[in-house]
Amino acid sequence: MNQLSSNKFTIVLKKECPTCELIEPVLRQLVAEYEKNISIYVQDDLTFPRSIDKKLDDTSLEFSYANNIEIVPTLICSNDNEEITRTVGWDKSEWRQLTGLASLGEDLIDFKPGCGSKTQEPGMEEQLIARFDKNLLSSRNIPLAESEDEMESCFERGWSDGLPVVPPTSVRVIRMLKGTHRSPDEIIGKIPPDNLPCTIEKVAINAVLAGCKPEYFPIVLASVEAALQDRFCMHGLLCTTYFSSPVMVVNGPIIKEIGLNNGVNALGQGNRANATVGRALQLLIRNVGGGLPGGIDRAVMGNPGKYTYCFAEDESDEQWTTLAQDRGFNRQDSVISLFAGEGLQPIVDQKSRGAESLAKSIANSLRTVVNAKLYGAADAILVISPEHRRVIRDSGWTKENFKEVLCENLMMPGANLIRGAQEISEGMPEKLKDKILSKFRDDGLHITSTGGKAGMFSAIISGWVASGEKGSQIVSQKI
Repeated sequence: MNQLSSNKFTIVLKKECPTCELIEPVLRQLVAEYEKNISIYVQDDLTFPRSIDKKLDDTSLEFSYANNIEIVPTLICSNDNEEITRTVGWDKSEWRQLTGLASLGEDLIDFKPGCGSKTQEPGMEEQLIARFDKNLLSSRNIPLAESEDEMESCFERGWSDGLPVVPPTSVRVIRMLKGTHRSPDEIIGKIPPDNLPCTIEKVAINAVLAGCKPEYFPIVLASVEAALQDRFCMHGLLCTTYFSSPVMVVNGPIIKEIGLNNGVNALGQGNRANATVGRALQLLIRNVGGGLPGGIDRAVMGNPGKYTYCFAEDESDEQWTTLAQDRGFNRQDSVISLFAGEGLQPIVDQKSRGAESLAKSIANSLRTVVNAKLYGAADAILVISPEHRRVIRDSGWTKENFKEVLCENLMMPGANLIRGAQEISEGMPEKLKDKILSKFRDDGLHITSTGGKAGMFSAIISGWVASGEKGSQIVSQKI
């Protein structure tokens, strides 16, 4: 009796593997020697190998998944309690050493590499996790009737923002979770307005609904963490009757990594990353926090940015400090900034060839934020186009120089702004008539840059009228 006869041997094969076909004579030898202590699992076709009668069905891949089979053939040597060792592919010396059979595979070549296990096929990992790891996801599974349309069922259950969503199957959610090392059951925070605890898994579900790819998931998580900062006042933003909603500005290497648009039509349609990252936060607020239009969301008109409002800064000019740098981060950091903003107000200036003229021109447009007679009422983001940025650079000005002159041109005598002045009832309180007022509070005007290289157009994203220390402030989160 062979001294290894008390050990057990398990072999995993598949028919579509030339190495598995090669070792069929070896299998016959092993079965003859260790008939009661050998198990042969087949991943694809139970008619293979034809010369072996007793085979175990692993077409479900349950055994292969549980035992981490990555290559076939795999030979596992174990005792009654645990695995002792294993080898993959065909290596004559290793198989002989493990089995204790000095003549094993006498007529075969010494070495031939194996093939990838069926568990390693594209997309299979997530399917196997969904099938066999019942502890990974905790969200309830909602079965659909055979005749029920997946897309329509999402509408009917209220999971949509009005546009079609991607049904969040277990496989898709697991695939999304591969975009982070964080545990699915980690609580990321309480989502307003209902302030319900939200797990990483719940964020992943809504990222799937939004159409995100797994590589977008870190930026989605950062956007949620930013929105939950007290300074951002997400609950108040949801409840306001004003137009505002979260606006996302992205900086850093992640722009290229996931393909965010910071060029032509950067604030428009057509880019998956821009569209779905912004949408994911909105869907999470709706589906987890309960922020439904007509419910807690009482906006008089709203704005299209409530679907999604996400763009990346054009960082091609090394002399232009990015928004993230203005917020205290390094240029090489990937950062997302959230701003409570409304729609886009264009600025047309095709004549200015000097920075001073351009600053005065843009200041005229900035005075109209919220209302030309309301000062200090709302913050704003000024989005400078590449062509206007070139005018500033060619004048020898930095971004800081430009902002300083902008602010100088945004000062106005209170007498021109008080209620009743210019025969307009709206305006500032009478007590400010003898003051010189600044259009924006300190840290109320933010400047970024994006867009195509042609077109002397910039834009304003006006903020919420509850901007400032008692309302919402721009927040930034490192990704």
